[in-house]
Amino acid sequence: MTRITAWRRHPLARYAVLILALALVGMVYAAFFQAGRPADASLAAGKVDDVAEGRSLFVQHCSSCHGLNGEGTNTAPTVIGVGAAAVDFQVSTGRMPAANPGPQAPRKPQAPWVTEDAIRQLGAYVQSLGGGPQAPAAEQVDPKQGDPGRGGELFRANCIQCHNWAGAGGALTQGKYAPNLNSASPTQIYEAMATGPQAMPVFNDTTITPEEKRDMIAYITHVRDQQDPGGFGLGRIGPVTEGLVAWVAGLSALVLAAIWITAKKRQKS
Repeated sequence: MTRITAWRRHPLARYAVLILALALVGMVYAAFFQAGRPADASLAAGKVDDVAEGRSLFVQHCSSCHGLNGEGTNTAPTVIGVGAAAVDFQVSTGRMPAANPGPQAPRKPQAPWVTEDAIRQLGAYVQSLGGGPQAPAAEQVDPKQGDPGRGGELFRANCIQCHNWAGAGGALTQGKYAPNLNSASPTQIYEAMATGPQAMPVFNDTTITPEEKRDMIAYITHVRDQQDPGGFGLGRIGPVTEGLVAWVAGLSALVLAAIWITAKKRQKS
């Protein structure tokens, strides 16, 4: 007992206790962090070799812009932490690999080497670099399980400023633009919200929950199938085209009316 008391009074005792406490906190944190951490994309898919295959594809097709280890270069940003969802969106839409530098990468046909397996493998490798959003499951993007009414409210509150109420897209600043959503699959719409490509902000699960994302997907796909009972849709761009058509049609009608009235007066004289 006397020895224990002597150790407690030693000048280094407080530091030893502090180091022990920090070590215990670190071990507890690591245990909880690993328990709650989502599985790696390759392990979740059941194919451990996906990471190795994905690295080979990355070095061959992506490293010239994004760096050998995804650290980024002067040409393109880092991909560390962007997740498999960003890879699936960018590559499946043909935006990556980028053909030419510019303010925004356009949607284009996929490169010849791009397949579903290649996208999965590339996503698994990028996921292994630093985590990030993973590609959604099929039930997360099923429009039939969503509420288009609720999704319309969310879409009008968060998206129509750029994408138009019908997802027709529109121009932004500095040569950028919000793309038309008619060509996007439900998975790509979800991934765009989760990753925020180009000028789009990130709508993570705290801002818009997965269920709300599914509702918005249901609305977007529902609008595609709507008819235009009032006449021509005019691209559904909005009041700009409608006003232009009204102005041209109205002005043309006035000009024709003036010509007709003038011709009638000449015939009477």
